[in-house]
Amino acid sequence: MDNGKNLESEKLQSQLQSLTEAIRTLAESCQGDSVLLLALLRKLEASHQEIRDGLFQASFPDNRQALYKLLRNIEANGGWPYIQRMKLRSLLGYSQQLSPLEDSPAESENDSAESEQGWK
Repeated sequence: MDNGKNLESEKLQSQLQSLTEAIRTLAESCQGDSVLLLALLRKLEASHQEIRDGLFQASFPDNRQALYKLLRNIEANGGWPYIQRMKLRSLLGYSQQLSPLEDSPAESENDSAESEQGWK
């Protein structure tokens, strides 16, 4: 039985490697386009949530031994999978690094109009 599980595990690892390479290739094809990369990240997060809330919870252990085995696996293999989001402060930090020349003309016009009206 262990041999069968090893073959299944090897097959899964191979499929995961192919999937990882496909995702990396897709991300590289979107390089430089933050909107497309954000869409990719959103899709990955949605897939993570769907698997976690559906398939994973449905297959959750129903006895102590199986639960212990799962918890040992989580601890031994890097903890609980988590998709970390960029902090808003980090995103705002990037915008502060932009030079005024990189602002679009429409933004500059809006900024001056707001300043004249005392909105800032």
